[in-house]
Amino acid sequence: MFNILNKMNITKTIKETKEIIKRAKSKGLSTGFVPTMGALHKGHLELIRKAKNENDFVSCSIFVNPIQFNNKEDLKKYPRPIEDDIKKLEELACDLVFIPSVEEMYPEPDTTIYNFGNLEKVMEGKHRPGHFNGVAVVVKKLFDIVEPGRSYFGEKDFQQLAIIKALVKKLKMPVEIVPCPTIREKDGLAMSSRNRRLTADEREIAPVIYMALKDVSKLASGKNVKEVKDYYFQQLGKYPQMKIEYFEISNIEDLSPVEKFEKEKKSIACTAVFLGKVRLIDNVIINL
Repeated sequence: MFNILNKMNITKTIKETKEIIKRAKSKGLSTGFVPTMGALHKGHLELIRKAKNENDFVSCSIFVNPIQFNNKEDLKKYPRPIEDDIKKLEELACDLVFIPSVEEMYPEPDTTIYNFGNLEKVMEGKHRPGHFNGVAVVVKKLFDIVEPGRSYFGEKDFQQLAIIKALVKKLKMPVEIVPCPTIREKDGLAMSSRNRRLTADEREIAPVIYMALKDVSKLASGKNVKEVKDYYFQQLGKYPQMKIEYFEISNIEDLSPVEKFEKEKKSIACTAVFLGKVRLIDNVIINL
């Protein structure tokens, strides 16, 4: 294992980060990377573990990227427990954590515009205009800085994963994107940094989202798309605290809407739900 001073390297500048990565690569070490916005939970830590298992040198970034937030209030409230995050990464023997400031990442406004076609026009893209462009801009910047051989992303953010795969393909970037299964609490709630903002009452009913999604996956074998959608809305409609922003059943390859279930084609059910003031997303793959 390559480790300067035999401890996790904590960097705040692009220059220092590049120097450490360069030294690791000069020793012929394979490199893995996990980009995050901090407030690390078990889902993030599983990404780090997988990266550690598959690479000699693992980097993690913690950066709350302002240009991917449509809602300024959401950006303001985003949790930033940096000391706790650093401790968790040290316990996993992460080799490097890059914690840049907004000024370091954006010394001047980045006006790059990407076109991902239909991928960015549905679901999250439809309800959060400009969100995925902000994601693409920061991921491109981070990949240029860290130059990983592999980078790890959770399937909970399935549409984001599709966008990043498209970005890498479009720009011919030499990095392998490694999808990782959604990590859940014992009651099924998908792990998310936003979960800590739920009240005790909200946290108690939050698993209903995944329970309904699992039902949807089973019902797809015997019902049509409209019936399945109606069922989902009925289930969550029992809880006045929940407001469905969207529920879509999409082709797993290009995220286009599915009008009819077909055994030969995998589809995915994706949803965004406001539980009180907290926005939660989740999905399940439908494989008939």
